[in-house]
Amino acid sequence: MTATSELTLAIDHLLGESYQPSEPGASVIVVKAGQVLYRHAIGMAQLELGVPLSADMVFRLGSITKQITAVAILMLQEQGRLALSDPMTKFLPEYPTHGHTITIEHLLTHTSGIRSYTNMPEWLAIWRKDLSVTELTNLFKDQPLEFAPGTRWAYNNSGYHLLGAIIEQISGQSYEQFLQQQIFTPLGMQQTAYDHSLPIIPGRVAGYAKGPDGYSNAEYLSMTQPYAAGALISTVDDLATWDRALTDNTLLRAETLQQAWKSYQLADGTSTSYGYGWSLSEWQGRPTIEHGGGIHGFSTYGLRMPAEQLYIAILTNLGNGPILELLALRIAALVLGEPYSAPTPIALENAELQAVVGTYQLPNEQQWQIVLEDGQLFGQRSDWPRRRLVPTSQNDFYVAEMPLNRIVFSRNDSGTITAIAVYGRTGLAETAQRADGS
Repeated sequence: MTATSELTLAIDHLLGESYQPSEPGASVIVVKAGQVLYRHAIGMAQLELGVPLSADMVFRLGSITKQITAVAILMLQEQGRLALSDPMTKFLPEYPTHGHTITIEHLLTHTSGIRSYTNMPEWLAIWRKDLSVTELTNLFKDQPLEFAPGTRWAYNNSGYHLLGAIIEQISGQSYEQFLQQQIFTPLGMQQTAYDHSLPIIPGRVAGYAKGPDGYSNAEYLSMTQPYAAGALISTVDDLATWDRALTDNTLLRAETLQQAWKSYQLADGTSTSYGYGWSLSEWQGRPTIEHGGGIHGFSTYGLRMPAEQLYIAILTNLGNGPILELLALRIAALVLGEPYSAPTPIALENAELQAVVGTYQLPNEQQWQIVLEDGQLFGQRSDWPRRRLVPTSQNDFYVAEMPLNRIVFSRNDSGTITAIAVYGRTGLAETAQRADGS
């Protein structure tokens, strides 16, 4: 058996642990130094008709869209049509910035302080409504800033929506037209486009959600709303083409791309571990450039390991399924021949688990709820799925589905839990204060 066939069998086995052939599934590609090492799909593209997935099928990308929006902005920069230090009001003069200067770079790096419309309760009621760029901007533009630009990092779909509007203002084209003419067509990305519900798109798969009673069709979302923050569709083949174009500097000069892959620093010097549309981290001592996406019925992930010339893309048609970040890293471990090892759990008494149960308030309106059920601890942020928490000490827990993400509980001098700090592999840790009076 060759090394390539052994790798194929190992990745097949790994995917088989997460996806069943009769359920929503995934399409995966692994490319190293320009060579496709693995390309396969598992699961169903359409449950009601019993259509299986194939690796050339079309999925919603969700927030992988952001890196393409960022590159479009950087292309305009290289053409001399904007500077990242430009205030956004140079191109959107009617936008209220509440006495602050918000630059294009603030929008790219999630440091603008603008409220993200996907965190607003008002947004949940209008998922089905088609909105123009201006109409969606009006939903959030008058909201007070959550912080002074450049002083904090908070993931922000509104910022990328505004970047799309800026692309339109400068180019005189729609966001969709600009990407098609400047990126997708020149690169031969024939199955990548802005997602529209009405056209017949060959190979487009259906999206699903999993609930206590099984699978359901994903909630409808007008694709006018994700826009430049998340409205694109693609295939794993086209994403491999996209990654190769970046590596070959087809779209951007090397120095421009390196700036996009450099961690932005806040005003106080804190590194955000985020560049322009990509998260920046490391895996087993190796630098990574990566980003995920989640949108109604779909979850996606793209992982680059530049020193190893390794690219992995995973597209799934299940919005609340396995955590793809871990799956991508475990595939990388197989390719590199370095076994993945999970943290070692310990057992805690029921009273020790009960001590951390409560409500924890984030600086915005979001909360963490920690609950105990049948001797197991679960954590859920307001806008995230519930996840099981596994202890490695009395105060330190990891997420069962993503062991590299941790929740650490803080205690006062009397031993009472007062706050939690949530650590992911990428981005800044977020701290939430106990708010239930316990």
